[in-house]
Amino acid sequence: MTRDLPALLSAALVAAPPGALRVAYSGGPDSSALLHALSQLPAARARDLHALHVDHGLHPDSPRWAAQCLQQCAHWQVPITLLRVRVDTRGGAGMEAAARAARYAALAAQLPPGGLLVLAQHREDQAETVLLKLLRGAGPEGLGGMRDLRAFACGWLWRPLLEVPRAMLRAHIEVHSLRVIDDPANHDPAHARSFLRQHILPRLGRHWPEASAALLHVARVQRALADDLAWRSAEVLRTLLDAPTQTLDVAAWLALPDLLRAPVLARWLHPLGLDVPSSAQRGALRTMLREAARDRNPELRYARSVLRAWRGRLYAEPWLPPPVSDWNLVWDGAPLALPGGAALCLDAPARFNPPLRARACRAGERVRPDGSVHARDLGSLFQRAGIPPWQRARCPLIENTTGETLALGDIALTAAGQTYFTARGVRPLWRRTAPLRARLDGAPNLRQNDTSD
Repeated sequence: MTRDLPALLSAALVAAPPGALRVAYSGGPDSSALLHALSQLPAARARDLHALHVDHGLHPDSPRWAAQCLQQCAHWQVPITLLRVRVDTRGGAGMEAAARAARYAALAAQLPPGGLLVLAQHREDQAETVLLKLLRGAGPEGLGGMRDLRAFACGWLWRPLLEVPRAMLRAHIEVHSLRVIDDPANHDPAHARSFLRQHILPRLGRHWPEASAALLHVARVQRALADDLAWRSAEVLRTLLDAPTQTLDVAAWLALPDLLRAPVLARWLHPLGLDVPSSAQRGALRTMLREAARDRNPELRYARSVLRAWRGRLYAEPWLPPPVSDWNLVWDGAPLALPGGAALCLDAPARFNPPLRARACRAGERVRPDGSVHARDLGSLFQRAGIPPWQRARCPLIENTTGETLALGDIALTAAGQTYFTARGVRPLWRRTAPLRARLDGAPNLRQNDTSD
């Protein structure tokens, strides 16, 4: 059995994407077996095999564990980088989730372009993941468990041992007399995964000896369903999405089958860097959208995001406190952050001397667009431009030093504004919302976010 681990990894390397290997090495039994087996393979060393050890600083023995990992890698002649992280729970995440976030951020920063971050999760880890997801009410994506390969940072996250039983790794450790670290956190029943590992799965195994294999089979089936669902949701999203505004058709989304409604929403929100609502929050959103009067603008605020409906479209933005009503800023032409997450810039570099003013609009104000016979109230200009009500308080009224109105954002230029900006060869651009991480593209991605990590 012990000879099978290096052979298995040798075959897996042939099928894996090319790239440098970075092994997440905790010093525990699983990562020790993985790193040692890889260190025996010339093909792995030829791919710049390198260990990464994350010290969370959460246990008094963590400095000793780090020293042991450094010593072990020196013995195996494997380069190692020690990463010390700060675990921050101020955002409301529990210690386990915060430690995981800190760990993956540190590991991602060490991955070279096209590299593979190699993790040691095995068959029993996969069984635990599937069972945890089942107890949390997950659908096909969650029940599909961890994937052996997925995009990560600027490269890949690779789990070559998901089909390998824990016993094979333990046998490799015993035969090679490897020193390993026993982290007490792995035995703490306060952690859901540890509780399953220590108390639930052993009992299941006594009654159903093939329980782990069965859960692995469930994961394979659910992954296939999740992949099919991802492709279907990508196709549906194209029909619901208005690309210029990045908004969804409310009625069409509500009419979707239950199976598609959640993944379409997730596929829309993930690339925008926004949170995905939970099942309960999606239910509240459906009720809100169905029951809202046509002249209402319902909204759902959750986590760091907010969903709002207007004119039959669903808008998604990062949530930020509404701006004060009397903001007033100096604008010299450089990109200018506005209250509420908006921004003001130019379509070409320029500087204004003397600078202009960008201020909040006031109730009852009117602007006469260039070429118009009459001045128009701001509400009608916003309506004609399709500006949702909650974005209007972020829109700047641009004035010169004498207080003469030049523009309402990039919605309307006055005659004076037309003259002023034309003379300088620029036009103002008003960014209505906080910057989003990315924009949706046409190609469906099978896995926007791996929630099993």
